[in-house]
Amino acid sequence: MDRNTGNAVIVPMDHGVSVGPIYGITDMKRTIDKVCEGGANAIVIHKGIVPAGHRKSGKDIGLIVHLSGSTAFSVRPNAKSLVCSVEEAIRLGADGVSIHVNIGDDLEREMLRDFGRVSRDASYWGIPLLAMVYPRGGSFKGEYDPDAIAHAARLGSELGADIIKVSYSGDVESFRRVVECCHVPVVIAGGEKMGSDDEILSVVKGSIDAGGAGLSIGRNIFQHKKPIRMIRAMAALVHDGASIDDAREILARPLPENGEPL
Repeated sequence: MDRNTGNAVIVPMDHGVSVGPIYGITDMKRTIDKVCEGGANAIVIHKGIVPAGHRKSGKDIGLIVHLSGSTAFSVRPNAKSLVCSVEEAIRLGADGVSIHVNIGDDLEREMLRDFGRVSRDASYWGIPLLAMVYPRGGSFKGEYDPDAIAHAARLGSELGADIIKVSYSGDVESFRRVVECCHVPVVIAGGEKMGSDDEILSVVKGSIDAGGAGLSIGRNIFQHKKPIRMIRAMAALVHDGASIDDAREILARPLPENGEPL
């Protein structure tokens, strides 16, 4: 979290486990360099990427090691399993750890048990825990139902996470209720690649206006044609209280002839 604002711009790049080496994360060292240059506060990656990452040279950035995994090939892609421990992450130099839980899934009980174990270990070692909690399956009205998102956020808070990541509920008023139900910072997910820059900027701005603490957005950053500029635009919204017009202006600045600088 930024020391002055208490907010965070986090870029998750753990997608290689779930969907493979998609566009934007084939060369992780280069992508992480761009994310650092853009001014993000932290990244989320799996343990095997850390040695090939950013800690030996170049700009530094907060390192969150993701502990959960599943693949799109599975008949139960929403059932996450632990693939790393808190102790492993600490040995790799992590500043924080993260876990993914899908409530409503048939295997929810196993994911909640893992959440409890990770929360206990993170508290013991004094390392922050980011919990990605989503309503998927079960009797929810839908993944973006405000009541379901509020339940997901509250669950993360109740089980000991230090930061909660949930989907944006669609409007400022409903997301304010999500934020108010937690006593720890709440950041938003980006989800699938959105159709326009204005769409993602509006989601980020709305979450901040509702009292959110920032974002944890992956594909809408690392698959953007101007990833460095997109991070800077989002950081302006999250940390500087910028307007959407201000963020648009950052994105609209022309690139130099040799492309986006690192």
